[in-house]
Amino acid sequence: MKLNQSFVLVLAALGICPIVQAQTVKPNLSKAFIQEQLDAAANQIKVLAAETPAEKFPKTFEQGEHVFSSSSWWCSGFYPGTLLYLYEGTKEKALLEKATETLTYLEKEKNNKGTHDLGFMLFCSFGNALRLTGDTLKYIPILSTGANSLASRYSPITKTIRSWDHGSWQYPVIIDNMMNLEFLTQVSKVTGDKKCYDIAVSHAETTLKNHFRKDYSSYHVIDYDKKTGKAIGKKTHQGAFDESAWARGQGWALYGYTMMYRETKKKEFLKQAQQIAKYILSNPNLPADLVPYWDFDKDKIAKSDKMYPNRDLRDVSAAALYASALLELSQYTKGTEALDYFNKAETILRSLSKAPYLAPYGQNGGYILQHSVGALPLNSEIDVPLTYADYYYVEALVRYQRLLDGEPMIKAIAK
Repeated sequence: MKLNQSFVLVLAALGICPIVQAQTVKPNLSKAFIQEQLDAAANQIKVLAAETPAEKFPKTFEQGEHVFSSSSWWCSGFYPGTLLYLYEGTKEKALLEKATETLTYLEKEKNNKGTHDLGFMLFCSFGNALRLTGDTLKYIPILSTGANSLASRYSPITKTIRSWDHGSWQYPVIIDNMMNLEFLTQVSKVTGDKKCYDIAVSHAETTLKNHFRKDYSSYHVIDYDKKTGKAIGKKTHQGAFDESAWARGQGWALYGYTMMYRETKKKEFLKQAQQIAKYILSNPNLPADLVPYWDFDKDKIAKSDKMYPNRDLRDVSAAALYASALLELSQYTKGTEALDYFNKAETILRSLSKAPYLAPYGQNGGYILQHSVGALPLNSEIDVPLTYADYYYVEALVRYQRLLDGEPMIKAIAK
C-alpha cells in the first residue's frame, strides 16, 4: 500500500514511520506473479473466513475438520494478521473489515501475563492494523498494555523473558521467543518508554550467548537457574532430539536476529543472522526447493525409533519464515551475499506458490499452504496446514511487492 505524502507526515509526527532501506538486489519475480499469488491467497482465505466462528481463531485443518482456538492460543494473531497483509496486497476492503471484526475478540489478550507469545498474538495483528490504518488512539493503548504484560515476564537475573509456566523446567526460554521482541522494541519507540526496548535487547544478547552451538544452529529450549541465571539445560521440545536442529527453530532464530539488527543496528545481531543463514542454506539436508524437512538432523534418528514413522516430512512453515527473513536480510548485506539471500528467498516463494505446497482453491479448509509440521515428537499437527505458515508466506509476498513498487521492503509502526 502506498502512503500519500500527507499521511506519511502525520505518521512521522507520531513516530509511526516506514523503515527505509537502499535496494541492493534486482528482483526476478514479476509484479504479475506476485499479484497473482496475493489475489489467490485472498480468495482462499475467504473460504476459511466463511468457516470461522466470529469468536474463534483458525489453527489448522485435520482429517477434513477445522480446528479453532480461543483468543488465548499463541497463534490467535496470525489469522487477522494475514487478513491485514492481504488487504495491503490486494486493496480489498472486505479483508480489512473482517480483520477489524476479528480483533475485537482478541483485544482482551493485552492483559494476558501468562504467555510469552504476545508478540505473535498482538503485534502481528494490532501492530499491522495500526500501521495500515494510522488509528493511533485505538491501537496504541492496546499495544502498550500488551507490551507491558509481556515485559512482566522478564527476569533481571536470567536477563530473559520466561517462555513457559508449565513442565519441570526452572526457567525455560525457547528460541521462538526471539520473534516477540519486535513487539517490545516497536512499542517502546512509539510510547517513548525505553524499558521494553532494553528488555528486548537484553533477551537477544543472552539468547545469543546461550542458545547456539558452534555451527550456529540453535537449541530449542534453554533452561535457566532462576536464582543464579546460569544455563542449566539445553533441550528440545519439538525437534528430533536435544542436539538436533529443528527446522522452524532455525527460522525463528534467523528472523529474530535479522529483525533485532534492524531495531538496534547492533552489528553482533547482524553477524548472528548471517551465520544462521549460512547454516541453513549450506546444510546438506536442505532440499533443492529449499523447503526443509521438519528437522535438519532427521536422518540421525534411529530407524528402530517407532516415535517417528514418517521422518521425511517437510515443514512449509519453516520455509515461509526463511523466505521472509532472507528478503529482509538481503537489505542489510551487500554484493554476492545479498544476492544469494534474495535469490534463495525467490526460490522459496516459487516453491511455495505451486503444488504440492500451495493448496488448490477451496480445498485445505481454506488455508493457503499445506504440508507443515507442528510438533512431530508430540504427534501434534502432522503434515497439515498451519495459520502461521500462511502468515509468513503472505508477509514475504507483501515485502516483495513493496520492493517492486519502489517502496521500502520493511515497514513498521515506528522508526
